[in-house]
Amino acid sequence: MKIKLTLISLFAFATATLCAAPKAHPDTKGWTELFAADLSNAVTKPGDWVVEGGVLVAKNHETIWTKKSYANFVLDLEFKVAKESNSGVFLRSGDIKNVLAALEIQVHENQDGAHCGMVGAIYNAQPSAKSMAKPVGEWNRFTITCNDSKVSLIFNGEEVWNVDLNNWKEPKKNPDGTANKFAKALKDFSRNGPIGLQGLHGKAQAPVWYRNIRIKELK
Repeated sequence: MKIKLTLISLFAFATATLCAAPKAHPDTKGWTELFAADLSNAVTKPGDWVVEGGVLVAKNHETIWTKKSYANFVLDLEFKVAKESNSGVFLRSGDIKNVLAALEIQVHENQDGAHCGMVGAIYNAQPSAKSMAKPVGEWNRFTITCNDSKVSLIFNGEEVWNVDLNNWKEPKKNPDGTANKFAKALKDFSRNGPIGLQGLHGKAQAPVWYRNIRIKELK
């Protein structure tokens, strides 16, 4: 009995370790590139996005999506913005034609503190606990973990939120009682779907750049 309990405990520990979100940016050597260099595995139209020197560049407002759907994963990427940039990372979309059918991790300018509560936030649902964005023209890094209902973000070296989507129990309402725009409760959002990068959003249509976009799927 003691041996059996020990084995069970070891299995539980191993499972917990495998499922736990990283607490620092991981070494992504050997991970899968989210998009092929020729964008052959992407849902996009010619000219909407291009790869220039290993950097993925948006040319208009269209979102680029993965052809493949992802459920549980760690996604690691870097982004750089210009003044008035407005973009985002969409996770596990339930409908790529509806921007409110996926969680969006916001990518913004942070010049002089602008959007300081928005960069790294889950759009309309969860602010970043701390302003971690670097100035315009510098590269930032996200490590996003999605594991069933648990979602977390490490932003430039610090975890800025770690949430359970099951806590979003009602449509158009966040757990703290504030309103959101989602007609479906986040607990009911798709947990398997394409990943997307939003194109040039907002009035300025300012440029945005992404690189080193790598993913590791979790079992």
